[in-house]
Amino acid sequence: MATPEQIWADADLPTRRLAGLALNPSVPESVLLRLLSDAPLATRMVLCRDRTLPDAVVDAVIQHPDTRTRSFFARNLHADPAQRARLVDDPEWFVRAHLAGPRVAAPARPRPLPDEAVVHMISTYEDELLGGSFYQQISAKLRRSMPTHPVAKVRRWGVGEWTSLSADTRAALLADPDAGVREAAQRHVRCEDPTWVESTLPDRPCHARTGLLLHCPLTRAVVEGVLARPVGEDDKAMIAVNPTLPADAVVLLAADPDPEVRARIAQRTDLGPAERRTLMTDPDPDVRLAVSLHPALSEEERAGIDYQVPMDHFFVYHPAPERPLDPGAIRRDALSRHPLLRRRAAGDHLLPPDLVARLASDDDLGVRVLLAQNHPDAPASLLLRSFLEYTGPERSHLTTRPNFPTDGLAVFADHEDPEVRALAARAPEAEPTTVARLTQDPDPAVRAAAARHPNLPQPRLAALLDDEESAHHAAANTALPSDTIRRLLQAGGRHAGPPG
Repeated sequence: MATPEQIWADADLPTRRLAGLALNPSVPESVLLRLLSDAPLATRMVLCRDRTLPDAVVDAVIQHPDTRTRSFFARNLHADPAQRARLVDDPEWFVRAHLAGPRVAAPARPRPLPDEAVVHMISTYEDELLGGSFYQQISAKLRRSMPTHPVAKVRRWGVGEWTSLSADTRAALLADPDAGVREAAQRHVRCEDPTWVESTLPDRPCHARTGLLLHCPLTRAVVEGVLARPVGEDDKAMIAVNPTLPADAVVLLAADPDPEVRARIAQRTDLGPAERRTLMTDPDPDVRLAVSLHPALSEEERAGIDYQVPMDHFFVYHPAPERPLDPGAIRRDALSRHPLLRRRAAGDHLLPPDLVARLASDDDLGVRVLLAQNHPDAPASLLLRSFLEYTGPERSHLTTRPNFPTDGLAVFADHEDPEVRALAARAPEAEPTTVARLTQDPDPAVRAAAARHPNLPQPRLAALLDDEESAHHAAANTALPSDTIRRLLQAGGRHAGPPG
């Protein structure tokens, strides 16, 4: 079965034009229905996957006889999740699989499906379909109710929240009438038993060994074995962050010759004052940086550490945690003189207005960009400044933030950075001659953006419709005349006639 990339690569010029019409906000609903009914697969792929659709078109998609067409809508992250959920009982596993686990490129995340749809999927779908991004489609409300849900298969999923469950809820799951629920709960109980951990710990580096050393309670024998005879080169670094590590082992690892081990130990809240003082002057800069963030240190103590703030980190979007962070701790971090603590505060989606204003003018690039990437009220000036200054991963996400400006962007039409030049194509005031010039830019993304600009002169727009690369962008231009839409439909071969 051809991949979406191959489907598009095989599309001819008339099909690509129709795909542009499928994305054009100005075409009437009747055209979309005609495309859905008669257009080639590449056009239907774009129509069903890459935009929101009117209700009448959604109705037609749900009833469409082609499996792949329905599957493209099942993975449409622009659509209302309740619309996608109408495919929950699709007769084809291929459609159900894409509904359960749509491929999502960061920082995008699928919105939660309706709770009743998720419960139905857990109850009836094969387990192999409920992987990937399925968990992201479960609402926080449903996740909280899963351990006590009336449906046994849902309770099995709820057992996964074991560490946050009350003693009464754990006891109920251990005595659950469903054997699968009881077994899942018992697995968690076993993982809390250090003797069981010791008995099952693999004697070779593997994923299971890593998980046990990082997260599960360790016996003295396991700790001493790792200290004396580590199986893998990362064994000591793994137990260094284990919350059950005994105090004497913490002291010992704080002086380990491996700087990675010392850096891990430096992050422990139970690190003693003597070890903190030693690590504050550690010869390795990563260790000094790690200990400089220790919550027990005062601002004066942090300032006395010779640490270097990394500028090669990725300043990207992070989903808001289900449980809000401690406002007091966030405020302390935001007011800290340590840039990494301020960066941590800048990523909080609930940062209050006074701290937003303060961090928006911070002298650290990471603080400013993290605030811009994550806070819903990040000001327009900060968003634009961040886009101009940050060139790392997810830079383009900044342009999707609610307050990203459009006015005034035409001044960037000659900028040396093509991603910045492309901003000019978002400016409503861009001159037609400027837009036309940008359609011949050396960078394909700039050309694509300019081809969609409504100020593009009609002769140039018509020329782009005959260009293999730009045709679908030009056909998506809202300034496309109705007679041109009619001509493109007719040129698509067996596609339906004039728009209604």
